[in-house]
Amino acid sequence: MSTEATLIKQHLIDPEICIRCNTCEAICPVGAITHDSLNYVVKADVCNSCMDCISPCPTGSIDNWRMVPKAKAYSIEEQLKWYDLPAELSAEELAAAGGDASSAQDEAQAALQAAASSSSAVSIATASGFNSAQFGATIPPWSAAHAYTNLYGPKAQDKTITATVTGNLRVTEVGKQDGQQDYDTHHIVLDFGGMPFPVLEGQSIGIIPPGVDAKGKPHHARQYSIASPRNGERPGHNNLSLTIKRVLEDHDGKPVRGVGSNYMCDLNVGDKVQVIGPFGASFLMPNHPKSSIVMICTGTGSAPMRAMTEWRRRLRASGKFEGGKLMLFFGARTPAELPYFGPLNNLPKDFIDIEFAFSREAGKTKRYVQDAMRERAADIALQLKDPNTCFYVCGLKSMEEGVVMALRDIAQKAGLDWDTVGAVLKKEGRLHLETY
Repeated sequence: MSTEATLIKQHLIDPEICIRCNTCEAICPVGAITHDSLNYVVKADVCNSCMDCISPCPTGSIDNWRMVPKAKAYSIEEQLKWYDLPAELSAEELAAAGGDASSAQDEAQAALQAAASSSSAVSIATASGFNSAQFGATIPPWSAAHAYTNLYGPKAQDKTITATVTGNLRVTEVGKQDGQQDYDTHHIVLDFGGMPFPVLEGQSIGIIPPGVDAKGKPHHARQYSIASPRNGERPGHNNLSLTIKRVLEDHDGKPVRGVGSNYMCDLNVGDKVQVIGPFGASFLMPNHPKSSIVMICTGTGSAPMRAMTEWRRRLRASGKFEGGKLMLFFGARTPAELPYFGPLNNLPKDFIDIEFAFSREAGKTKRYVQDAMRERAADIALQLKDPNTCFYVCGLKSMEEGVVMALRDIAQKAGLDWDTVGAVLKKEGRLHLETY
C-alpha cells in the first residue's frame, strides 16, 4: 500500500476469540505482534501483511481487519485494553476522513495477495538473519489423522463443555532451585462423560477459570497441551490429561499467582471445569508405517511428547504398529523439576532413545537440549535425511532458536544444504515449533 493512502487496512486480533497461544507472535518474521497479560496485538507501523501468522492460528482470531484513517490507526495502547474488536467504520465516517474506502480496500487486498504469494520462510529468514520461527511447519504431516477443532468456542455466547476432574497427581517434587523459581507440576485428568470431545496428540484445550479479573471481566481461557493419546488417559474412556506447572513467579522473578495454573493445580477429584476447544490442526504426529519422530522439549512442553510416545507404546503393545524410531531430548534445570522422569526411565530402550539435559545440576556443567542434540549429531543427521521423520519442538520460547540452529549446524556438517532442508521440512509438515 502506498504511503500516501489516506486509509489503511489495519490488521487486528480479536481478543474475545484469542486463546493467547503465542503462535502469531512466535511466527511473525518482522516482530509486528506483541502482548501483555491481557491481549495479543499487532503494530500497524510494523506489520507488512506477509500473512505468515494467519494459517497457524488455531482459532482464527488473527484473521481480522479494519479500514481506518491512516493517521488514526488503532495504537498498541488502545488494543491492549480491548475486550472485543471495535465496530467497522461506516463509509460516511471513512469518507469524512478524506478517504475512498473502495479504492483503499482494493489496494490493500492487492498488497496482501502480493505478500502472500511472494513470502518464503527460508528467504525471509536468510535475508534478515537466522529466524528460527520461519522454519516451523503450519500444516500437519501427510499421514496425520484428521483433527477436530473448535467444537466448543471461545466467544462468550458459544458453548463450553463441562469436564470432571478424575485425577490430580503431582509429577515433580515441590521446592526452589537456586533460591529462584518454585517448581510444582501436576498431571490432571479430565473426563467428559457422555459428551463428545475427540482429540489427537499435539492438540490443546482452553480452560476457563471461574471468577473475574481485576477489571471485573470474566477470565479469558488458558491454553494447555494435551498429555494423553487419542484414546484417552485411560484407554477407551472419554478423558484426557494435562501437564500443568503452578506459576508463582513471573519471568523477572517477581511474585505472581498464575490464575489458570493455580486454579487447575488446586482442583480436587470431582470438581467441574469449563473447557473450550480442542485447538490445533498442525502439531500432529505422523501415522504411516516406519515414520520416525524426534521430540525436543523442556518442562511442561513434554505434554504433547508424552501423548505421542504413549500412543506409539500402546500401538506397539497391541502389535498394530510397524514402528519407526522415537528420539526424545528432554531438558530441565534438575531431575527433580522434570515431569514424568521415573516413567520415562522405565520405557524400553529399543522403543525410545532418550537424552536428558539438565542445566542446573550441582557440580556439573550446564547442559541444554541443543547440547545433547549436537552430541548426537550423527543420529540426527540420519533423521534429517529420512523423509519419514518428523521433528517436534515444545517448551519455552528461549529454547527455540538454539534448537533450530543445532538442526541447521548438524545438517550442514552432514553435507546437507540447510536452506533446502529447512524449506522441505516446513513444506511437508515435518518440523513443528510450539514455544511460548
